[in-house]
Amino acid sequence: MTGREGRPTIYDVARLARVSIATVSHVLNRPERVGAATRERVLAVIDDLQFVPKEAAVSRARRGTGRIGVLAPFTSYPSYLQRLAGVLENRSGRTEVVVFDHDSVAADPHPLLASLPASGRLDGLIIMGVPLDRELAERQARRGLPTVLVDSEHEGFSSVSVSDDHGGLVVGRHLAELGHRHLAFLAEEQVSNDYLSPGQRRWRAVERAFSEAGLPEGAIRRVVCGPDFAGAREALHEILELDPRPTAVFAHHDELAAGVVTAARQLGLRVPEDLAVIGYDGGVLADALQLTTVVQPLRESGVVGRRLLMARLDGDTTTQQIMLEPRLMRGVTT
Repeated sequence: MTGREGRPTIYDVARLARVSIATVSHVLNRPERVGAATRERVLAVIDDLQFVPKEAAVSRARRGTGRIGVLAPFTSYPSYLQRLAGVLENRSGRTEVVVFDHDSVAADPHPLLASLPASGRLDGLIIMGVPLDRELAERQARRGLPTVLVDSEHEGFSSVSVSDDHGGLVVGRHLAELGHRHLAFLAEEQVSNDYLSPGQRRWRAVERAFSEAGLPEGAIRRVVCGPDFAGAREALHEILELDPRPTAVFAHHDELAAGVVTAARQLGLRVPEDLAVIGYDGGVLADALQLTTVVQPLRESGVVGRRLLMARLDGDTTTQQIMLEPRLMRGVTT
């Protein structure tokens, strides 16, 4: 069955994918409710037919360009709220912003990322901190949904990132100059190895800085923890049992650094005399605790990301990769 204007309908999708129309609706709107194999089969049919939901087509005709989505791991990493603030800054009243939360970037991609381009709900999409694999990138390109990446990169997409390589280098050089020879790098577990995460980039950059300082391999030990304050507090016990014992901890973000500082002081350790701690991101928490941290231009990255997307919506087909640099802010913890 096809629509009166020859457009494929949800019934066509359901028939070819051998599922109910309710399943097709779930794939487009609540993809986490559908098994991975079924979801991929439905999406493949949607792509082949170039199906656009009727409600979305009507809404788009009425609205015109103006609804953009922002997808990021907001509840896992507070830093993405600062990036979102940049997206919302000084936007015109004609632009509606819809926010989608994603699982931690250490996890596999959320099914919503695959379904959003096909849902027809958006005129453009900003993806923050969530890497695109080859299949997702190809789907984005096939559907023609204007997309900009923030805090990740992929060939063929405009992007704005903050250099994790530079951030890791300034951390490594700072700690080496202070005389530290044994370091623990604290981060949550990397579930997917299909991409190089920000944490992995920072880790490798610190290793490079230590190597440049003449320190031997193995001077940096990676310790896995939960993604929050409590996880970092628990991980400190493991760090203190390492041999040789680290004299400094580099935490993947400031909340983890705050957890380490709190736990260290509760154990009677002096910070930084007994254990130096450095975080990453910058912001209110770092200011409150006077953390040494790497300050990212988070809000600026959101502003630039929105500007790139609006240019794309206005017909600019240029692909730009913009790289911003973070800076070290010295506090009382190193």
